[in-house]
Amino acid sequence: MPQEISVSYQAIKSKVYRLIDSLVVGEKSESEVQESIRRWWALIHPADRPIAQKYLLMVLGRSASALDSMGDAFLSLSSCEVIRPQIADAALPAKRMRLLERMVKETSVRTAV
Repeated sequence: MPQEISVSYQAIKSKVYRLIDSLVVGEKSESEVQESIRRWWALIHPADRPIAQKYLLMVLGRSASALDSMGDAFLSLSSCEVIRPQIADAALPAKRMRLLERMVKETSVRTAV
């Protein structure tokens, strides 16, 4: 019997935050988090995937914006000089979102075959 996966905004937000937390505290590596998302996506019923994708991209976008805001606030308040990444600030969130959208599309194509 297949496992039912909730695709509510709250359920997806909770999943994303748990994975971020496991990465931050070192319980999982980036590749383990990516594999966890792949396994989770495969469990979502194909009819529910469009709304799951919408919510997932919404949560990831808001999370990225929140992290960028916190980083900017830290840099503006910090008395020490912090080395900024060489990637343009505005390009980083866009690149992240394109990567996430590609991952979701590739995963849905892979599971549909």
